[in-house]
Amino acid sequence: MIKEKLLNPTIKILLSGAILLTLVNCSDNETIGKQVTDPDPDPSEESQRLSIFYINDQHGQLDNFAKIKHIVDAARDTTNALLVCAGDMFSGNPIVDQYSQKGYPMIDIMNKTGFDVSVLGNHEFDYGTDVLKQRVEQAEFEWVCANVDMQESGVEQPEAYTTISLNNLNITFLGLVETNGKPDDVIPATHPWRVEQLKFQRFEEITERYARTGEEENADVYVALTHLGQGSDIYLAENFPYFDVIIGGHSHQVVDRVVNGVPIVQAGSYLNYLGRIDMTLTDGQVTSSRVSLTDLNEYAQVDDDLQSVIEDYNTAPEFDEVVGYANSHHARDELGCFYTNALKEYMEVDASFQNSGGIRSSIDQGDITALEIFNMDPFNNGSVIFTMTAKEVKDFFIETRAGVHVSGITLEQTQGDLIIRNENGLEMSDGDVITIGLNDYIPAVYDQYFPLEKADIQSLTTAETVIEYLKTVNSIVDDEGCNRFFSYD
Repeated sequence: MIKEKLLNPTIKILLSGAILLTLVNCSDNETIGKQVTDPDPDPSEESQRLSIFYINDQHGQLDNFAKIKHIVDAARDTTNALLVCAGDMFSGNPIVDQYSQKGYPMIDIMNKTGFDVSVLGNHEFDYGTDVLKQRVEQAEFEWVCANVDMQESGVEQPEAYTTISLNNLNITFLGLVETNGKPDDVIPATHPWRVEQLKFQRFEEITERYARTGEEENADVYVALTHLGQGSDIYLAENFPYFDVIIGGHSHQVVDRVVNGVPIVQAGSYLNYLGRIDMTLTDGQVTSSRVSLTDLNEYAQVDDDLQSVIEDYNTAPEFDEVVGYANSHHARDELGCFYTNALKEYMEVDASFQNSGGIRSSIDQGDITALEIFNMDPFNNGSVIFTMTAKEVKDFFIETRAGVHVSGITLEQTQGDLIIRNENGLEMSDGDVITIGLNDYIPAVYDQYFPLEKADIQSLTTAETVIEYLKTVNSIVDDEGCNRFFSYD
């Protein structure tokens, strides 16, 4: 399926005053500060130029899109340029995640920025299929993902690949998403209950089907647009080396390396950087390339119209409510103590667990707003209570090796066993009963230890529970130096 893009045919590179970091095939992700110049200062008359701008893992961040639009629009005036996203556009900013139509502001801003194509990331599934259907339909850019089957969910099936024609250049994008979300299943790292209607395949098992897609599409450039993480992108390059470039996401890294002759790139996370790969093509072959990054936090110019739209979205006074006070800056491990204690106390249970990946930001000293709590816990996970024996809790930790923050009980690993002590320091026997309050993501992932039929589902999300704890039980956060993270080794 070929999409036509008609741009100014003038072929040269415009830097638009960007502050750029050049990354020259650094296998250890070393960043070398240097202004990017023409990647091929003396091209032949037969050569053509292509610039692909890319982001990944913006997680709801909106503020730098007006800068991206300013940069990319300027480039499009003078060269062949595309703008792509390598996934995880949602979950991380209440302005997007708690909007009346969840995720709407992100797609609206991406449409206005001028994105051409995006792969589905694991967090695109966080809102569930009903919302994903709406966001897919809202998007004015192409979605690609070869290893998902939307089945009867109602979500429009994305193409495995799409080809964009740009001034006689054909650029084909194949989409792939990670599927490491659950030990005994093939799903992305999202809430398992929200992808029950969908079917996924591992990228290793299906990529070979697209070995000749570039040829069949008459592609001048064949791109793997992935949300797999750097390690899997390396595997992709080593085992399926027919891509001209792999533009990736998921591992939140700045990546510029060449593996098996294939450039692999990634632009960090949270919209701190805009990546760019400039390619020179001769006779339908990529003959040279150069990768660069724009530090968007240093770049000063914006598209004024888009900036105005972003500011309108950011005006959300309901998130400015002060709900508590932090006596000091709290990093994520320290917040693990606060978070689990808040759930334990508000839900009136014996203990609480929280996966470390569910705590997404720190909290600064001073007043705590509702916005900060939603930033800390952005996933709209429900809260749930399970009643378990101490033996069942032991089995969970010993057999899964899961790492979580813990409140209400202490866990002591011994040779081949686990000692559980209650809040008074008394050792618990295997038959003792423990009530546990936690988010519903953990039992959804480890459902063999937390069967749904035993769940006491609560009315509030975990973020709402924490806010209510601060407002009604204890408004002070004072867990400096605390770390109750546990994993059975």
